[in-house]
Amino acid sequence: MQQIFMIIILIMSLISFALFGIDKWKAKNQKWRVPEGTLLLSALLLGGPGALAGMLIFHHKTRKWKFRILVPLFTVLEIILAGFLLQFWK
Repeated sequence: MQQIFMIIILIMSLISFALFGIDKWKAKNQKWRVPEGTLLLSALLLGGPGALAGMLIFHHKTRKWKFRILVPLFTVLEIILAGFLLQFWK
């Protein structure tokens, strides 16, 4: 069960990371953008680490207060949740 949970976090993080990269590319190329709600939802749904990495690597959404507060918050909460669940799923 622990491995499944960690795989889910990895997959969601990769999806979030990709969404931030795609949205940054679209912003630079004046294309139709990924909605902010979608980016935040991907971070909330266990993709926080990937979203945070995407923000830092792509320098994307780093000036928006919602992202500067919520994405790190989601990441910390997901790390705490993972630690809690892994501790009790032995």
